[in-house]
Amino acid sequence: MEAAQPISFARGAPSLDIVAVDDLRACAQTAFERDPKGAFSYGTAGGYGPLRDWIAERHGVEREGALATNGSMQADAFLFQLMVHEGDTVVVEAPTYDRTLLSLRELGASILAIPMQEDGLDVDALAHALEAGARPKLAHIIPNFQNPAGATLSLDKRRQLLELAARYEFVVFEDDPYGELRFEGESLPTMLSLDTEDRVVYASSFSKTVCPGIRVGYLVGPKPTIAAIEQRATNTYISPNMVAQSIVHEFCRSGALERSIETVKRALRERRDATCEALERHLPDAEFTPPEGGYFLWVQLPEGSDVDALSAAAKDRGVVFVKGTDFMLEGGLNTLRLAYSGVGPDEIADGIGRLAEAYNSLSVAAA
Repeated sequence: MEAAQPISFARGAPSLDIVAVDDLRACAQTAFERDPKGAFSYGTAGGYGPLRDWIAERHGVEREGALATNGSMQADAFLFQLMVHEGDTVVVEAPTYDRTLLSLRELGASILAIPMQEDGLDVDALAHALEAGARPKLAHIIPNFQNPAGATLSLDKRRQLLELAARYEFVVFEDDPYGELRFEGESLPTMLSLDTEDRVVYASSFSKTVCPGIRVGYLVGPKPTIAAIEQRATNTYISPNMVAQSIVHEFCRSGALERSIETVKRALRERRDATCEALERHLPDAEFTPPEGGYFLWVQLPEGSDVDALSAAAKDRGVVFVKGTDFMLEGGLNTLRLAYSGVGPDEIADGIGRLAEAYNSLSVAAA
C-alpha cells in the first residue's frame, strides 16, 4: 500500500504558490541595474542605505533609528545580547515563540512567563507581578497574530503595557513579523507609534510578506539602542546581505510588496477557514479561537490528552505539527500549534482528517 503524501502543519512559512516569484525576479534585475555597486559591495552594518531609509520613513523615524539585518531572528539576537545579562528578568508570553525561549535560556535570563488571553498578554497578571517586586529589563511581546497562540494584543492592553513600561522602567520589545497579514478585523497601531517615552524597540521581517528565503529583517527604536546594535552588527558580520536587501528595497519601492501582501492575505484567510472547518468537522474535541490574521492556529484538546502520543500517531499517518510544550516553560501538555500557511486547502482537509484519525486511535486504545 502506497504511503500517504506527507502534510506538514509545522513550519510557519508561505507555500511557493503564493510567493511573488515573477516580481522578485524582475525586482532583482532592476535592483542590480539601478545600483550594482550598492548591491554587490560590502555595505555598512546598518544595512542597505535605501532600504534603511524606506523602513525609517515607514515608521516615522530618522535613518539612525532603523537598522536592517539578516532576518528578524538576527535582530532579536542582537537586542537580547545587548540588553540581557545573566540573571536579568525578561517577561515573555505563555505560550511564546520557542526560539525566544531558547535564546533567553542561553543568555541565562530569568524568564517571567505571563499567560496569554484571547486579546493578548494578561496585562493585569503582569501588573501584579510588578507590584510584587518583579523588575524586568525587557518584555518580549508578539502583538499581532501571536506565534503560536494567534492572539492579537488589544489597543487598551497596548496602552496599559506602555504605562507599565514607563512606571517600572523596562523596554517593550515589539516583535511584529505578522502585523501586515491581517485579513479581517480592524488594524491596531503599533506600540512603537504610541510610545512617548522611548520604551519600545520594534522588529519585523520581510520573510513573511516577500518570501522566507530573502532573510531580511529590521529593528526600529531609540537612536542610542540602534547605534549600539549597529556596532554589534559591525563586529559580527561587517555588513548584512546587500544583494538580498537591494532586492527587498526594489520590491518595496516598486509596489510589489503591497501586491504580495494582498496575495498572501487572501491565501491565508482561505487556509485558516479550511483549517477551522476541518477541525469542527473531524475533531470536535478541539477548542480554538480563529485568528484574524497570520499563520497559526492554537488548539487545545481536553485535559488529559497526550499530545506527545498524538504527535507520534499523526507522524505515522504522514502529518506533523508542533507540540504546545515547545512554546512553554511548563504545562501545555494538551495543546498544539497548527501552521496553515504552507498547506493548500485540499491538503488541509486531508491533513486534519488524518490528525483526527490519530486522535481517535488513541481514544480507542485508552478505552
